[in-house]
Amino acid sequence: MPWIRRHRDRLAVSGGLVGITVTAWVYIVVTAHRMATTSGGMDGQSMPPTMDNMAGVRPWTATEFGLTFAMWALMMVAMMVPTAAPMTLMYAAVARKAAAQHDPLAPTFIFVTGYITIWVIFSLVATVSQHALDQAALLSPMMVSASGSLGAAILIAAGLYQLTPLKNACLKNCRTPAHFMFRYWRTGDLGAFRMGLRLGAYCVGCCWVLMALLFVGGVMNLLWIAAIALFVLLEKTIPFGDVSGRVAGAAMILFGALSLAL
Repeated sequence: MPWIRRHRDRLAVSGGLVGITVTAWVYIVVTAHRMATTSGGMDGQSMPPTMDNMAGVRPWTATEFGLTFAMWALMMVAMMVPTAAPMTLMYAAVARKAAAQHDPLAPTFIFVTGYITIWVIFSLVATVSQHALDQAALLSPMMVSASGSLGAAILIAAGLYQLTPLKNACLKNCRTPAHFMFRYWRTGDLGAFRMGLRLGAYCVGCCWVLMALLFVGGVMNLLWIAAIALFVLLEKTIPFGDVSGRVAGAAMILFGALSLAL
């Protein structure tokens, strides 16, 4: 079909992003289901140290640390790759035009790899943070804050960060693909990878505190994960998403303060 031939590159990139996202979500759903069904063990007895109940085991083994890191990395891919779709599609469009003019650019997957690399690094930090909270007995076996004060503090911190100039600056770069491409365009494979790294850095700067909210609602709570992912996606893509983000920040501060007062 003529339409498919004209848009096959766009369809290929979109299909690749969907495939990456779906694969990551399948892993997260399966892992969450296993943790939910085995965290208490058979007949209420404790389970041996496995991926399914490691959040409640202290000290962690190297294997448990590695599996937690993999969980975080795939969860970040599931949540964040869709939010980078507008930027990725714009890069693919520019690359397609350049190829038509016999001036090929680096493949789109290199740009995406750079973006994912930043979130993998963030996942390592998140894993270390989870380990520290677990060592301090501040997490339940399902990786939910066991301290009301900690949960409230995370909410307030996330809300305050929503109102900061740094958050606004990072969000601006995530919301404006044309501006980002014009300002940070680089050629070659290394240039494309660096562009992906930079975009990932802006996205981490935009969303890192929101990811801490996973410890409030549950790191493996599928509805909570989906809610945060949807919020981040809408904040980056819909008109006035930046304004709604600030409104949400004020709500987080209020809810956190009420939680501390009760």
